[in-house]
Amino acid sequence: MSEPLPPRSPWWSPQVHKDRRPFLEARARMVARARGFFSGMSFTEVDTAILQVSPGNEAHISAFATKLCDPSSRDSTLYLHSSPEFAAKKLLAAGEERIFTFAHVFRNRERDKLHHPEFTMLEWYRANEPYSRLVEDCAGLLVATAEAAGTRVLTFGGRVADPFAEPQILSVAEAFERHVGIDLLATLPGGEPDREALARHARDCGMRVAPDDSWSDLFSKLLSDKIEPNLGHGRATILMGYPACEAALARLSSDPRLAERFELYACGVELANGFGELTDPAEQRLRFEAEMTERQRIYGDAYPIDEDFLAALAIMPEACGIALGFDRLVMLATGAMRIEQVLWTPVAEVGTTP
Repeated sequence: MSEPLPPRSPWWSPQVHKDRRPFLEARARMVARARGFFSGMSFTEVDTAILQVSPGNEAHISAFATKLCDPSSRDSTLYLHSSPEFAAKKLLAAGEERIFTFAHVFRNRERDKLHHPEFTMLEWYRANEPYSRLVEDCAGLLVATAEAAGTRVLTFGGRVADPFAEPQILSVAEAFERHVGIDLLATLPGGEPDREALARHARDCGMRVAPDDSWSDLFSKLLSDKIEPNLGHGRATILMGYPACEAALARLSSDPRLAERFELYACGVELANGFGELTDPAEQRLRFEAEMTERQRIYGDAYPIDEDFLAALAIMPEACGIALGFDRLVMLATGAMRIEQVLWTPVAEVGTTP
């Protein structure tokens, strides 16, 4: 029988901190350079509230809840936000035009080498500009932060990407054809998902298909298991043109089967998710309700819809916005193997502290 592993020292152990400090110093330089990058383009840095009436309405993002007790002793439930997106868009409705924020965000049920229950999201928004402008931002930010970290390459899991090279532009449909031999758009006849067609292809790829897997479930599994590991090798990849049924908070493109949504990858790691923002509150409500119905089916709970956000959406200008996992970017720029290495004060794991 093998001996049990000794308990890990806490992050505040002087020796552990000494080992982590080079990553943290690089992080500090990257934060400063990112701030300079955005201020140089006349962006305003904003600070959004963490406590919100809704943490977000994506089926597979789980939240942390807390109680607000007002002086009248009436309790109400609030949530730690999973993204500053709702608050940032309210600021766009208020009249802000170019904003960015470094926000601590919170997601439950997530912890591994790339996920942490509390992490930093860098989000930025441009009013009255096309979402293709965000692609340029991503390329410029990769260069600026790599310079600040003092590196010429991004690395993770033995994969390497050049942050100074122009990103590869690849459509989701092209990625499915190239890496799994699936004509994805053929499984979206008239824009409607054909679950059985995608299930057949998934089985042909050797993927297990559960009876209750929806088209979206199968799409996500194929993307994460078969496609994402192949993206961002040699240089970053911009994966564009998501199916309309995966639009989230993005508006649809001129091809109604597709949404104005892209994701940024490097070294097989998803770094950012960008949208041409949806500004139709009625359509957004329908999407939120569908997501929460799915969440109720899978997890047995659901989150409230932020009515204040939908009201703001009605007067929000046309805009584009993107959320980037800043800790992951630091990992790739410093060669860190686990997200805890690049967090100043990681959340303690239960049972690991003395």
